[in-house]
Amino acid sequence: MPQISGNLLAISDLHVGHPENRRIVAGLRPETEEDWLLVAGDVGEMSEDIDWALTTLASNFAKVVWAPGNHELWTPPKDPLRLRGTERYEHLVELCRSLGIVTPEDPYPVWRGPGGPVTVAPLFLLYDYTFRTHAGLSREEALAAAHEAGVVCTDEYLLHPDPYESRHAWCEARVRLTEERLGALDPDMPLVLVNHYPLVRTPMDVLRYPEFALWCGTERTADWHRRFPVAAMVYGHLHIPRSTVYDGVPFEEVSVGYPREWQRPGHPRTVPPRRIRPVVPAVRGER
Repeated sequence: MPQISGNLLAISDLHVGHPENRRIVAGLRPETEEDWLLVAGDVGEMSEDIDWALTTLASNFAKVVWAPGNHELWTPPKDPLRLRGTERYEHLVELCRSLGIVTPEDPYPVWRGPGGPVTVAPLFLLYDYTFRTHAGLSREEALAAAHEAGVVCTDEYLLHPDPYESRHAWCEARVRLTEERLGALDPDMPLVLVNHYPLVRTPMDVLRYPEFALWCGTERTADWHRRFPVAAMVYGHLHIPRSTVYDGVPFEEVSVGYPREWQRPGHPRTVPPRRIRPVVPAVRGER
């Protein structure tokens, strides 16, 4: 296939319910007409906001690849869209498909521009409360400790797992499905994984409130960046934009976050979106 120009760009946690963030999204433009944009979740909370943001991005970039965050899966009390759980996720998938946006349910596209070819795999994995502050705690004990500390993710009230009995059961099903799919790919083709949560627990070491790690991923993916031919891992959720390397694999946290965060003096961020391909040698910190 012919080589293309352009950039593989990434961003997450747009939270366009905030007017300041909405202006950022309205102003996002590609650097070339062939740029792809990877969106690692948390576009917004209300269905109208999500629709607007995805429509806007799809109209400006050659291809948009979306992995859901936890906020898109909320069912806010004031949202006219009352779908919950898997039905809400499937609704979002169909919305994306109507806009030409790639979802975790679609064939993984191959980026053949500079720094390619690489297969771009958007993932939907959720979390299972295994990122605990103390290894000896059970899931129930860890959740109780988080409640006692006053650190509780809004997911506990707005992210419904229907028809699964729990969010961790939904996570288990998604991890199993995704693991099988990644295992069936060409082992010689590098991967760029796009997930709302990091695959490993180490990024949670910098959290201001350690208890929040419970809602940030699963130990079941801890070796995926080594088991599969991962060239880069793109994530968000933490609202701590940075570049790190784990076991030789670049991990890119590409969130915008809330205005109170990104407007704070000294907040560690780059101008979004982040370039993933071609590689820019600006990785900081290694574990």
